[in-house]
Amino acid sequence: MKNQRTIGIIGGGASGMMAAIAAARLGARVVLLEAQDRVGKKILATGNGRCNLTNSRCSPANYHGEHPDFCASALHGFPVPSTTAFFESLGALCKEEDEGRVFPVTGQASTILDVLRAEIARLGIEVRTQAAVREIIPAAEGFVLRLTGGQLATDRIVVTAGGKAAPHLGGTDSGLLLFENLGHSITPVYPVLVPLKTDFRFGRHLKGVKMIAGVRLEIHGAPAAGESGEILFTEYGISGPPVIQLSIAANAALLRKQPVSLLLDLFPSWEEGRIRDHLRDRFAARPEMALDIACIGLVHKRMIVPFVQTSGIADAHVPAGRITPEETQRMAHVLKQWKFAVTGSLSWNDAHVMAGGVRTDGFNADTLESLSVKGLFVAGEVLDITGDCGGHNLQWAWASGHAAGSSAAR
Repeated sequence: MKNQRTIGIIGGGASGMMAAIAAARLGARVVLLEAQDRVGKKILATGNGRCNLTNSRCSPANYHGEHPDFCASALHGFPVPSTTAFFESLGALCKEEDEGRVFPVTGQASTILDVLRAEIARLGIEVRTQAAVREIIPAAEGFVLRLTGGQLATDRIVVTAGGKAAPHLGGTDSGLLLFENLGHSITPVYPVLVPLKTDFRFGRHLKGVKMIAGVRLEIHGAPAAGESGEILFTEYGISGPPVIQLSIAANAALLRKQPVSLLLDLFPSWEEGRIRDHLRDRFAARPEMALDIACIGLVHKRMIVPFVQTSGIADAHVPAGRITPEETQRMAHVLKQWKFAVTGSLSWNDAHVMAGGVRTDGFNADTLESLSVKGLFVAGEVLDITGDCGGHNLQWAWASGHAAGSSAAR
């Protein structure tokens, strides 16, 4: 097509592929550049290999960052029904599961990647892999991209280079550096949706123990957020979906050097007084029995000694009948509000997402075009927008990629 606009998409992840498809459908010539040996590697790892591609309950309230409301326009322009309709039009049927999480009916993340790649091929989008972009050079008309093995001239650019999370799947700070070199500001970045480390001395003993519990996050001693679900004790701390979600607020507070704690509620359906009364009756019925034996059936067996000693009872073998009312009260309190000081989190290697990124106030929220570099667009994780666990980050990838790709092609 004569005078057809050429758009370079930097990054072949979820937002990059969506941006490429959106632009090509509007008639643009699109070149998709990916530094890895294939596109979409992170998609294959999402949802434990099943691809939690969106969430039916998604709203701007599920996003975080310096200016989280920035995401509203893109999410409104390509909402969840548009996402599911898009994938079903490509042949990938979707189903909704617990808490609004949406997956392909096949249960395979490869389904989502395969239909995206098929649409990219159908539209004639040029895909270049192992093509890392080293520099974006504004030219008289458009841009020149300096990349592995040469350079590429484009009229417009969409940078969807992702973030630093999961470097083994291609996570990198390359997108941040490209924007920084073009004069955009970056907010501090840190790993999120990641297990948390604690100073708990029984970590090695409890490694592998799972249970359903309530989890409350405290920052500077004040309640900050709460979740519930299956938690997992690890050698280094605590994991599981509730903790993964709370890591967004926890790591943000740690970045600000604020004290952070997790409080576990092992009996979320019982009041503390009921737990205390149950313990009193249990011990009264077994007065000669060693305390650790008398507690069998109350919690996971490997948790008995840790929770007893955390309650201030040094000897877990003392006869149950010798436990005082004050000690019984302390035990009940630990079972209801077992406190763990958070010392950090696992690294980028274990994080699902990068928080922080390119400041959103440098872009038009409707078009995702740079306010200072005409023809430069952005989408996805590289921006300072982070979604909750459960499909929200992929929904942001689809919505922002669609907005940026469509805007760049118009």
